[in-house]
Amino acid sequence: MKMADGATILRRNRPGTKAKDFSRWPEEPFEEMDSTLAVQQYIQQQIRREPANIELILTPPDAQDEGVWKYEHLRQFCMELNGLAVRLQGECHPETCTQMTATEQWIFLCAAHKTPKECPAIDYTRHTLDGAACLLNSNKYFPSRVSIKESSVAKLGSVCRRVYRIFSHAYYHHRAIFDEFENETYLCRRFTSFVTKYNLMSKDNLIVPILEDEGSGETDA
Repeated sequence: MKMADGATILRRNRPGTKAKDFSRWPEEPFEEMDSTLAVQQYIQQQIRREPANIELILTPPDAQDEGVWKYEHLRQFCMELNGLAVRLQGECHPETCTQMTATEQWIFLCAAHKTPKECPAIDYTRHTLDGAACLLNSNKYFPSRVSIKESSVAKLGSVCRRVYRIFSHAYYHHRAIFDEFENETYLCRRFTSFVTKYNLMSKDNLIVPILEDEGSGETDA
């Protein structure tokens, strides 16, 4: 992109850039984003602008394909969830969290094995994020970033259900880490609003009372 004075803006974090200075370039209107990654860039731009404004972040540009919009948001969620996974490694050990649990009623089996089986929670977290990344980057199911078949869009719900369990384990077993991460990113709030808006998960499975705590039972469907 070029500025009015002819200077070119390079939208790239140069080697050696400090984390606090990442992505410090001017905003760009969606219609001027001339790239197959435009939707991802737009979502990330909205998050940087106001991470707590979930309605803003989840509102698509005019005429945006809904399947691509959902797909790109889920990619973004998985990328950001890696940050929570890194923090969990400090106290979520295989010796102490031997199963992927949330409340006493929920024990989750890991689908990364030939036959789903129990995994330590931190291994379940790694396996789930790795599996989601493999699926969302699959040329078989998602060969394009601008058009996605309905049969591929249908796979997003199962990914949502699995990655949500990372939030629920952190909330019920590592609350201090969850709260610190959530206060910085609003990620669980955004994810819960996203899956509710697009009916990607049953409300019975949304066991982290993140929206209830704010006095907002649900978002618009």
